Amino acid sequence: MILPGVERPGVEAFARRKREGTPIVMATAYDFATARLVDAAGLDAILVGDSLGMVVLGHDDTLSVTVDDIVHHARAVRRAATHTMMIADMPALSYESPEQAVANARRLLEEGGADAIKLEGGMRMATTVRTLVAAGIPVQGHIGLTPQQVRALGGWRVQGRTAEDATLILADARALEEAGCFSIVIECVPALVAAHVTSSLQIPTIGIGAGPDTSGQVLVLHDLLGLTPDPLPRFVKRFADMTTVAIDALTRYREEVLTRAYPAAEHVYDMQEAEWRRFLHQSSDGGTPMNRDELKGKGEQLKGRAKQAVGDLTNDEQMRNEGAADEVRGEVQEGFGRARRKIGEKVEEIGERLKD
Repeated sequence: MILPGVERPGVEAFARRKREGTPIVMATAYDFATARLVDAAGLDAILVGDSLGMVVLGHDDTLSVTVDDIVHHARAVRRAATHTMMIADMPALSYESPEQAVANARRLLEEGGADAIKLEGGMRMATTVRTLVAAGIPVQGHIGLTPQQVRALGGWRVQGRTAEDATLILADARALEEAGCFSIVIECVPALVAAHVTSSLQIPTIGIGAGPDTSGQVLVLHDLLGLTPDPLPRFVKRFADMTTVAIDALTRYREEVLTRAYPAAEHVYDMQEAEWRRFLHQSSDGGTPMNRDELKGKGEQLKGRAKQAVGDLTNDEQMRNEGAADEVRGEVQEGFGRARRKIGEKVEEIGERLKD
């Protein structure tokens, strides 16, 4: 956790955590609001992942995400993540050559405000990683299930379940470490394999569906908050049910608007009675305008009728009764206001006669 006033950590903090044996905690964030939550919770790093294509933009995979998309979302995250390291994903087809990788990675750092970038692939990406590191760009690797290669991998499948595949994952990890990655994400790999890879490296590993023995963990924020609908991957744990909370809040908002319970007195702005009367006189086209009691009474009657209508639709006897009571109160208040207005008119009339 990074305390207020303390400079946010860089890649050296990951190495220190590995040496100390203290787990690294990461989560994704894609905008100012979600990044503010992660930053306030004291997590070590935020990943602006290309998973935003699925989680935020509603695509079936991550392949349609562009560098412009990542830059746009990273800028918003950076404004909130004042104490948290931010890593930005290199989207698909943005690092087909080392030169292209450097150009696009610089955009993520310079325009997006990222502290580091993440790219997918093992041994085949070693040359690109070396080039990036030589250009002064911190690189986090990503092996195992690599979402940008999901079609080539035959779908969203656990990787490394055979001895041969596990050997390739270990070779990928060692190649990325040798090329200069400061850490490696291991996704959807058997826990035993991930633990072995972790113990074989000097740099930290970040697991997602890779068991408890990696150097840290990363989850998609919407998954862990319960904002993603079923089915979820086996490795996801919902730490909250924000979908239920949000739908409940929106439903209550809708009902209160329909019944005119919202906005209530504490949510509105008032004005002085004298100014209100002056306004009504100035805007009147003849006759004495309604006073505040008359207007409030009419509003209360409208609220009561709306409640009764909702009660009829939902067969809610209590709401119907509340609506009827509100309507009666409104009629009484309007009548009181009308009486006040009539008295005022008489007083004015008498005053005019006296003048004459």
